[in-house]
Amino acid sequence: MNTLEDRRADPDVVSDDDALDAYSRVVTRVARVVTPSVASLRVRRRGRVAGAGSGVAMTPDGFLLTSAHVVDGCDGGEAGFADGRELDFDVVGRDPLSDLAVVRVHLSPSGAPLTAAVLGDAARLQVGQLVVAVGNPLGFEGSLSAGVVSGLGRSMVARGGAASRLVENVIQTDAALHPGNSGGALANGRAEVVGVNTAVVGPGIGQGLGLAVPIDATTRAIVGALMRDGLVRRAYLGIAGGTRPLPPRATRMTGRSNGLEVTTVVAGSPAARAGLRPEDVVLDVDGIAVVGVGELQRLMTGERIGRPVPLRVYRSGDVVEIPVTPTELAT
Repeated sequence: MNTLEDRRADPDVVSDDDALDAYSRVVTRVARVVTPSVASLRVRRRGRVAGAGSGVAMTPDGFLLTSAHVVDGCDGGEAGFADGRELDFDVVGRDPLSDLAVVRVHLSPSGAPLTAAVLGDAARLQVGQLVVAVGNPLGFEGSLSAGVVSGLGRSMVARGGAASRLVENVIQTDAALHPGNSGGALANGRAEVVGVNTAVVGPGIGQGLGLAVPIDATTRAIVGALMRDGLVRRAYLGIAGGTRPLPPRATRMTGRSNGLEVTTVVAGSPAARAGLRPEDVVLDVDGIAVVGVGELQRLMTGERIGRPVPLRVYRSGDVVEIPVTPTELAT
């Protein structure tokens, strides 16, 4: 009988290296590069371990990105890394309205720095592109699954207290995700983290579709605010609505074909105090064109809290400007 050594010496037997096709080479490289940056988070609530998830090292000095729901009500915990280190962490800040959070591990003065992941740009993803999920599903540390981008431009509703917000440009993938993957990395073929795994939808574990919050300009701003201030401040107008095509006369007047039609004005809100009404169509906010709720949300940043913001509105055949002073969104 041939020994294993005989088979390896046989020129007709495919070597291990040759057996790795292009797909496998990409996945194994992503695993090798990204896994050291992904931690298993064991969450403490009231001094007891009460949950688990994943986190992605963003800086060598200890900052990790994770999902807000992973550390909800958390007073700290332990982060386990692929190199065997177990480090305590504290929560720096949570933003339930984006389902993102930042934690920081306690590095000893003589300890090695973390292996920081390279953050990519989800805006460059394409449907069908290979992605790899790295996390700690069901308590199995350093696990990965590979798949493709199943869809782009999805949205999901995130809630914090009484407030809710639409998370835009969510990545949909068929890479298998399980409980514990939340907060872990979704990486592209270049081993760049392009998303934070956040949810599984479908009839059962392993049968649904995975969702990931994208790494993009909005996410980077949120993460920066969490690292700097521990929270994200958002302005609040108090309207709800959707995109509406403008009638021909309005298009000729404004040069615009669509706007954001106001369907609801919350009683007592800044919009109500300023006199906005249902059926008004918002064209511009602070001089910036809007046609959908997502664009309005992106403009409701902290620096607009407490100062008059001009809204250009199409109302009953005329274009009017209405100044609104946003308050801070309470979560």
